Amino acid sequence: MTKVKVAGFGVSLDGFSAGPAQSLEHPLGVNGPDIFQWFFPTRTFCQMVGKEGGDTGPDDAFARRAMDGFGAFILGRNMFGPIRGDWPDDQWKGWWGDNPPYHAPTFVLTHYPRPPIEMLGGTTFHFVCDGIESALRKAREAAGAKDVKIGGGVETVRQYVQAGHVDDIHLAVAPVALGQGEALFRDLDLRALGYRTVEHVPTERATHIVLAK
Repeated sequence: MTKVKVAGFGVSLDGFSAGPAQSLEHPLGVNGPDIFQWFFPTRTFCQMVGKEGGDTGPDDAFARRAMDGFGAFILGRNMFGPIRGDWPDDQWKGWWGDNPPYHAPTFVLTHYPRPPIEMLGGTTFHFVCDGIESALRKAREAAGAKDVKIGGGVETVRQYVQAGHVDDIHLAVAPVALGQGEALFRDLDLRALGYRTVEHVPTERATHIVLAK
């Protein structure tokens, strides 16, 4: 059966999954990249950005799991880009260039309609204006027998977890404190929502924790 997952989601020791003041210069917010230092050196990330080499090992295994096997993705508006309000034009097509890493239908939550964007590599961005339930229904239909990934950002993950739609959550806990930013666990009672730890793997750069219901 198709599952809905959060995977490869970085979080700091003090519970932040993005830094403050996201902008074109700071896609992950100020100091946000600190929580992804486990991911950037991996072979999986290097392949995503067209580079050779990269580390193998547990971090890379989790990085690959975080991208493989998904038939559709759901992103929040902030995850797609820094533009706020109505779309000024059709120029912005995401952070990732002509070939985004999704390679599957990707549904972007927004309040402002926009025609779908077909990108290289099989990614098509669809803009959904009628809420998280509609986006999930469309993503499930597009994914077929594969899983659906809630790709972020923080508020989008929180909404889907709070609504009870997420089956598995893989958190990569980075050994850093951000001090401020977007708090992942605010008003989330994971125990009450039925989650338990089913996997726990420490590495030099992160502690990987998988929660499931």
